[in-house]
Amino acid sequence: MSGTGQAAGGTGPDGGEAADEETNATAQTDTDTDTTDSSDDDSLAELGYKPELKRTLGNFHTFAAGISYISILTGTFQLFYFGVSHGGPAYWWSWPMVFCGQLMVALCFCELAARYPVAGSVYNWSKQMGGPHVGWLGGWMMMTATMVSLAAVALAYQVTLPQISSFFQFIGDGSGRTDQAANAVLLGAVLVVCTTLINAFGVKLMAQINSAGVAIELIAALALIVLLGAHITRPPSAVTETYGLAQGQSLGYLGAFLTASLASAYVMYGFDTASSLGEESKDPGRNAPRAILRALFASFLIGGLILLFALLATPDLHARELSVDGLQYVVLNTLGPTMGQIMLWCVVIAITVCALAVHTAGIRLAFAMARDTNLPAASLLARVSPRFQTPVAPAVIIGCIAVCILLINVNQPQIFSVITSIAIIMIYVAYLMVTVPMLIRRLRGQWEPAKGKFSLGRFGLPVNILAVLWGTAMATNLAWPRPEVYNATGPQHWYLRWGAFLFVGIVAVGGFTYYWFIQRKRTCVLAGHAAETPGDGPEDQAGPAAPVAS
Repeated sequence: MSGTGQAAGGTGPDGGEAADEETNATAQTDTDTDTTDSSDDDSLAELGYKPELKRTLGNFHTFAAGISYISILTGTFQLFYFGVSHGGPAYWWSWPMVFCGQLMVALCFCELAARYPVAGSVYNWSKQMGGPHVGWLGGWMMMTATMVSLAAVALAYQVTLPQISSFFQFIGDGSGRTDQAANAVLLGAVLVVCTTLINAFGVKLMAQINSAGVAIELIAALALIVLLGAHITRPPSAVTETYGLAQGQSLGYLGAFLTASLASAYVMYGFDTASSLGEESKDPGRNAPRAILRALFASFLIGGLILLFALLATPDLHARELSVDGLQYVVLNTLGPTMGQIMLWCVVIAITVCALAVHTAGIRLAFAMARDTNLPAASLLARVSPRFQTPVAPAVIIGCIAVCILLINVNQPQIFSVITSIAIIMIYVAYLMVTVPMLIRRLRGQWEPAKGKFSLGRFGLPVNILAVLWGTAMATNLAWPRPEVYNATGPQHWYLRWGAFLFVGIVAVGGFTYYWFIQRKRTCVLAGHAAETPGDGPEDQAGPAAPVAS
């Protein structure tokens, strides 16, 4: 009884010592946290910015941000049909191929995340590696691609919800020429409104919802692997079958395989989001590189097994539904309607958190560019809400633009599919605007990783070279004017076939022209966001904006 009383009340010599030790331990933890936050803020100050976003995110939050952007369930369920229809079961080998290539890019990003743990990662990295002009173009391409990607992810609701219940087909019965497209816009708009509200109400709410959604997605994905594995009906050699798709291809099956590989390339990107929350994360210089690699490896392993077991468990590899309904057909026919619908509801959750992560990444990118006065209405876009501790204006504006992009899909779904493909190309191009300048700096001996943190060491140069070669090859493969990608249904139009080159060219040239003649002259860190220097006082802080470090 006395021991209990001392422990509870802290009385007596032993109780006093225990209380003192607990107080000291708490104080030491607080000191360590303060020291870490101070070090993170010092890294931010080196870039010319003062800390404004609240550091509340832990290891799992940053990991969840990366893996929810990749979103294995969203990507595999949305694109499985494309891979099978154009490459047959052998398309599965594009999954490890894309992983190996993206791993080279991710390793370069890990070095940058360790040294520059800052919001709007791709924009700031390209600026630090290639200068302000390259940085602006990289950020502009990434920003445009992110807004289109948000709309594209939102469209995935149409692929899944009506298969769960016809109740979700609000417009028509799905048999009309534009029923599905119009319904997709409606469902997608509702999702974008939700992600806008969640992001506007603060990063903590976003992180909690995102982390819960990712946990459900991971559990569901692992369960799906086990359930499909229990229904395997054919040997692994089935993934070597090409179904004669080499016929009519100028490169034989390689041509068909490169087309089908887009189904994997469309999924395995966005891992840099784990670093884009660097200003809201604890110890991001160490945690962001780990989160990037964990997100990529987890996505590769889980997604690869889902695709493999789906091909080995599907009742009929020659079924027409496999190339139309894709993985949804496999799940419903293999696991039965009840379990199949449970899995499809998990896919809906995955789509939701994926859209949330894409929207979040876009907000941080807009905030980072606006802070440098590199966007119109910069003061508004860079303003951090004192109540919610998050940039509210970018959340609303990006959401509105995404809904407007969705409206294109109402009567012109073919044009939207072209724009969606182009958005992925622009993300790969934005990645190249980081890895190419980084390679140039390595060759000149001007790159030095952060001391005591993630470093590739002597492998840095070969990994960087492979990252550039991979990014160039995949961007070319994505942009290749294939009719099955850019003009899948008639009538044939040359501007759709060459849509990738036309659209990317217009976005790049038009955007950079605007920057060079208008925005470039205004580029500087907004006064309210610039890092304080020794001797700064209230008068100094109210003075003109500081120039951007290049």
